[in-house]
Amino acid sequence: MNIKRAKQEIRDTVEAYLKKDEYGEYLIPAIRQRPILLLGAPGIGKTQIMEQVARECGIALVSYTITHHTRQSAIGLPFISRKSYGGREYSVTEYTMSEIIASVYDTMEETGLSEGILFIDEINCVSETLAPAMLQFLQCKTFGSHAVPEGWIIAAAGNPPEYNKSVRELDIVTLDRVKKIPVEPDFEVWKSYAWENGVHPAVISYLDARSSSFYQMETTVDGTFFATPRGWEDLSGLLKVYDRLKKNADAEVVQQYIQHPRTARDFANYLDLYRKYQADELLGAVLEEGRIDGLLLKKLAHAPFDERMSVISVLTAKVTGAMRSFCLQEEYVAALHEKMKTWKEGVGNGRSASELLKILAENADREYREKKKARLLDREAAKRLMQTAAWLTRAAADADNAEEAFSQEVAGLEETMDTAGMLLERAFDFMEAAFGSSQEMVRFITELNLNVWSVRFLQEYASERYYRYNKELLFDEKRRTILNRIERLEHLK
Repeated sequence: MNIKRAKQEIRDTVEAYLKKDEYGEYLIPAIRQRPILLLGAPGIGKTQIMEQVARECGIALVSYTITHHTRQSAIGLPFISRKSYGGREYSVTEYTMSEIIASVYDTMEETGLSEGILFIDEINCVSETLAPAMLQFLQCKTFGSHAVPEGWIIAAAGNPPEYNKSVRELDIVTLDRVKKIPVEPDFEVWKSYAWENGVHPAVISYLDARSSSFYQMETTVDGTFFATPRGWEDLSGLLKVYDRLKKNADAEVVQQYIQHPRTARDFANYLDLYRKYQADELLGAVLEEGRIDGLLLKKLAHAPFDERMSVISVLTAKVTGAMRSFCLQEEYVAALHEKMKTWKEGVGNGRSASELLKILAENADREYREKKKARLLDREAAKRLMQTAAWLTRAAADADNAEEAFSQEVAGLEETMDTAGMLLERAFDFMEAAFGSSQEMVRFITELNLNVWSVRFLQEYASERYYRYNKELLFDEKRRTILNRIERLEHLK
């Protein structure tokens, strides 16, 4: 199954395992809660979805790579104690607490969360001395003589043998005690994730045209060459910072992440083309000034397919970037609105307006620190809480003008929507002038339909042309004809 379906399966399992009856007992006893086992190629996001599930379910996460552990660190060190049996005293071997189990208890104390996921990565690569203990761990949920605390779900991940020389085949006895979830790379699922999480648009548009490069594993006489989703996402992070530093990434830099030389060179060439249009003053004037230069239209009329797709990618990135800014700002203003409602309801109940705003600011700051410590915040959620706390602190210093200050935030949100809407309409002006109702317009509309931020934005912003083209191009026979043509063109490249 793809990674999106796997994540949903894990989340459903977590919710089922943590469901209690009216007496506070887990409906599925811990001994019957099969550990989750994800099996799939490296770099497709197995560890990442565990982090997302823990965050979304509001539970803790302790993660270990088992290959870093010896039998002693996983199970504990032996020591001699004295015990009495039948009136006689004996020397008995006991074990210190496992480092892994101890870290679960440490996390519970640090975060205040009593339930969580204990995630063991590369479980089928354990050392020979530790392997016998893994069956006990999966079946009895113990390392040595110490059990995983109640309310903690065991999850594990591993790679198939063809990807890792250290893999030990899991026997039937072990597999019959786990909930096995096979995972495969899927570009369309990853693409939705990429748009939502701000992956560099050049990476998305390149892979959209060459989806076979999304995941590659090739073994030759010269070695093994590969490209993985993890590599593309990490490369994206570097490219975004390079954009700020005004640095360029050539083929050698790309190959440090995409360790498939042919793909790395191809992407580097595409990136040069993307940068050319990103820096093109005539294309910049389309969105910034609403000016469409005839020279640009003439150039595109004779441009090859790759160049036209690069132009659409640059336009889409700027438009959807503005839409993303609106959506995130809307979430921030909505959070402020809830705080302002609480403030208005509390004013006059024994606290001054300024004092109550200060308390709300302290609560927001405390929530940020506690959730960050518990790793329950993604980057945007953390930023939103920090912004909220900072705004409330400023408002507390000038409580008489708090409502006016909030009105300014709302006005700023409306301005952000107007800006994103203007960019969309200018993009449509250009697309009509340059391409008309062609395969390029299909690609533009399709990208808007796949991007989570543009979908959210267009639920609130009424664009007549978006709905018209969406109906004309994507819901009739013409859509299928044009998309087939696009596929043939990409196949011929």
